[in-house]
Amino acid sequence: MKRFRAAIEALSAYTPGEQPALGTRVIKLNTNENPYPPSPNVIEALRKIGGEELRRYPHPFAEEFRQSASEILRVEPSWILVGNGSDDLLTMLMRAVAGPGRTVAYPVPTYVLYRTLAAIQEAPVVEVPFDERYELPVSALADADPALTLVANPNSPSGTCASTDRLTDLAVRLKGILVIDEAYVEFADANALELVRKFDNVVVLRTLSKSHSLAGLRLGFGIANPALIHELTKVKDSYNVDAVAAHVGAWAVRDTAHTLANVSRIRESRTKLTNQLTSLGFRVWPSQANFVLVRPSEGNARDLYEALKQRGILVRYFNEIGLKDKLRISIGTDEENTVLMNTLKELVI
Repeated sequence: MKRFRAAIEALSAYTPGEQPALGTRVIKLNTNENPYPPSPNVIEALRKIGGEELRRYPHPFAEEFRQSASEILRVEPSWILVGNGSDDLLTMLMRAVAGPGRTVAYPVPTYVLYRTLAAIQEAPVVEVPFDERYELPVSALADADPALTLVANPNSPSGTCASTDRLTDLAVRLKGILVIDEAYVEFADANALELVRKFDNVVVLRTLSKSHSLAGLRLGFGIANPALIHELTKVKDSYNVDAVAAHVGAWAVRDTAHTLANVSRIRESRTKLTNQLTSLGFRVWPSQANFVLVRPSEGNARDLYEALKQRGILVRYFNEIGLKDKLRISIGTDEENTVLMNTLKELVI
């Protein structure tokens, strides 16, 4: 007997962006982390964590965080399920919904973890190609008749957004569950939270990794109709969110002024970097996230990725269909973006 299921042996594991050791002298623009520190309130809350909080098991539903998020979003706590990052919510959704004969559909290129999680469940997958403008392919997704449809919005790696009207159209057409993965939504002009109130088959996912500068904490959550949330709780790990993350995350979401200030800085830097890259001959897709997708005029994305890495600048290159001539570049501080641009000028001119 083989030790692992055939599906696991055949699986290609998800490959995260390169993560150099802390203190390594690099400009890190490859994993969409926020370049600015989290709220001072978060640091103070972390300092005050005591032994009693660590000795005891945490609340199984991260109640302190759930209450805080409820107040900020103006939804009842029963509409919120907290996870170890939004990836944990994606895993719950796959466990509960996808499987043999139960199709998972999503537009591509997008977050490649979707493919990995579906393969773990041995679920059929329908990958619907985006067009050149990354317009959400509503009809093709609906025609797949999926049990689970995943839409990253803003999409990664393109940074583009589907309108609420198009997402509504998709929700109306689907019999299964629609997941709107809003990992980058704080950097966008709009969100789709209203759809969870209108449709009992819609889940919106959020994370504190990007907008709240807490990628290292691992905290995310889903918002959906309580009946849907109830079913997902059946497949979550018993204590999936630790006490430190729940407490610190609660302080983070309550400091809305700090979050908005950082988001505003990044949006301004995004506009400036987009203009500079365009002037240098790159095609830049209109981003609503904290990164930009670019295509060098010569299409030599892999060569530029390697050249930048040799000079201590990390960006993301995906060896995927539709992305081999493109780079995804996270928005850094203005100082980091200046170094990036000066280096690119040396490489492409």
